[in-house]
Amino acid sequence: MKYVSTRDNYPAGQSAEVINVGMVPGGGLFVPRDIPAVNVAELAAASYNQTARCVLNPLLTDFSSDELGGCVEHAYNLDTFDIPQVIAVKALGAAHSIMELWHGPTAAFKDVALQIMPHFLAAAKAKLGESHHTVILVATSGDTGKAALEGFRDCAGISIIVFYPEEGVSEIQKSQMVTTEGSNTSVVAVKGNFDDCQSGVKSLFSDAQLRGRLATDGFAFSSANSINWGRLCPQIVYYVQAYAMLVQQRIIAAGDPINFCVPTGNFGNILAAYYAKRMGLPIKRLLCASNKNKILADFFESGIYDKNRTFYRTTSPSMDILISSNLERFLFEVTGHDAAKIRAWYTRLAETGRFEVDADTKARMDAVVTPGWVNEPDVLHTIGTVYRSHGYVIDTHTAVAVAMSAGMDSDGVHTVVDSTASPYKFSRNVVAAIGGKVVEDEFESIEKLHELTGLPVHRAVEGLREKRVRHTRTIAADEMRATVLDILKAWR
Repeated sequence: MKYVSTRDNYPAGQSAEVINVGMVPGGGLFVPRDIPAVNVAELAAASYNQTARCVLNPLLTDFSSDELGGCVEHAYNLDTFDIPQVIAVKALGAAHSIMELWHGPTAAFKDVALQIMPHFLAAAKAKLGESHHTVILVATSGDTGKAALEGFRDCAGISIIVFYPEEGVSEIQKSQMVTTEGSNTSVVAVKGNFDDCQSGVKSLFSDAQLRGRLATDGFAFSSANSINWGRLCPQIVYYVQAYAMLVQQRIIAAGDPINFCVPTGNFGNILAAYYAKRMGLPIKRLLCASNKNKILADFFESGIYDKNRTFYRTTSPSMDILISSNLERFLFEVTGHDAAKIRAWYTRLAETGRFEVDADTKARMDAVVTPGWVNEPDVLHTIGTVYRSHGYVIDTHTAVAVAMSAGMDSDGVHTVVDSTASPYKFSRNVVAAIGGKVVEDEFESIEKLHELTGLPVHRAVEGLREKRVRHTRTIAADEMRATVLDILKAWR
């Protein structure tokens, strides 16, 4: 399998190379040149690890069966996930199910990919004979940062620097990151929003002078954000596995179409569902659920992507994003790999903050994605309603998707909602929605949520208040380059 750049500005390469590089140095993202088919029917009784091998093998063809199997077995086991199935699928009424993706070490869906990605990267470096010390650069809106830190902590030959918006994550998300151990980890707060962090990381990747300077010192950049194909492709697996689990539970019959409703910010998770559809999973519609920032909802409605708008801090902070990086991959796919269009649109985005797709592209988008958005009061209302109706607790991000899907005509097709985080990661708002009272201290709200619902406290937040803060650096957005150089001095 060869991978190409969405902007046709980099030679086609094998998966080991694109995982090692992370992002196209000149701008753009790597995508598979061809999308292989998977026989979904053969996976009806498969374990998660068996499904992972079947889905990933045709995408990572330069990895041997033993190499890929080793990565899968090291990532998905009871040392890393709380349940043997890795994910859980639970009915929420007759027409909806919830796919729980938060049973990993940091209580977020990012764990599913970021527990295997370090093994991918280590194997890729070995295959390429890569001797540079890899520096993972991560921009996070809350969950990716901690999941990446846990995945790469104390990995030989790899260090990781995470940038997060100082006021743009929950107190629990922040505490998870700044208490991270490991001699190869660094966490930096940025005075700005997630888009400032993400734009800064992308500029570091595209800074040829900086990359050359670091190469002479034995360093090379890579990424653990979903801009790295090695982060994105493992997410395809859980869509295929969820379908198999629905068949096993006799909620659907093999071959029946289903919808997935995905709370969406950076467009990576829903893009993985799109690739699952292209690989043969019978997905009828992808429901793209946005919060109040709704840039994606507006784009899919109008065909105009315009980031020149007010940025809102919401109760679903991991979705507080105005530049959805993985949308570029989706547009590349629906235009039939038209790199010229992608270059033109993203040049306009960089220069003016907006672009508009043509009518043919808009029609192809409409054939796959149904957009929608949910305002803040409806998020908390949905959490309370779901708990009172079903005795089930959801977090604020999951609530966005539940609220959107509840208002859509599914045309008799079963809909699966991605539950992307444990309610304990956003317990203050969940407690307010269920108990009617705000507990200002997020750590006290963890205890209160357990008291109200009996839901077992997730290990990711248990005892978090007592952990020692190890990372205290705060910078302006324009100081990211200098900060990276300063951090690397200690790692030479």
